[in-house]
Amino acid sequence: MAQDEDITVSPEGWVAEQARLYEESGGTKGTTVQGAPCLLLDYRGRRTGQWRRTVLIYGRDGEDYLIVASYGGSDRHPQWYLNLQAEPDVRIQVGPERFEARASTLSTEEKERVWPGLVELFAPYASYREKTDRDIPVVRISRKA
Repeated sequence: MAQDEDITVSPEGWVAEQARLYEESGGTKGTTVQGAPCLLLDYRGRRTGQWRRTVLIYGRDGEDYLIVASYGGSDRHPQWYLNLQAEPDVRIQVGPERFEARASTLSTEEKERVWPGLVELFAPYASYREKTDRDIPVVRISRKA
C-alpha cells in the first residue's frame, strides 16, 4: 500500500475515534480495548478496492497476531473478515510499528488450540461464541518477509 493512499476508517464511532488516537499518537495511545491489546488493521474493500481501517483486539501465536471475527456474537461475519477472505494482503500497526502482512483463517483444530488463550485475553469472546450458531473465525496475521 502506498503511504499516500486514502484510508476509510470504520464508521463505528468509538472505532473511528480510537483509530485516530492510535495513529495520531504514533501508536502510543489507544492501544487497548477494555484492557486487551489492539492493533490497526488496514485492508482492501472487496467491492471498491479502497483501503479501510478498523481497530481489533489481538492475541499472539509465536510471531503471528490473532484476531477474532466475533462481531459481538452476531449471526453475520464482520465486513472486515469478508474483505480479508477476498484480499488477504493487509497492513497492520501494532504500537508504533506498521508493516505488511497476510491474513489466513485458522483451521478448526488451530482455532480450538488458541481459543482458550483468546478468551483469557478478552473474556467476552466466550459469551459471543455462546450467543451465535455461526462458527466465529480466528484469523492469523503473518508478517511478510
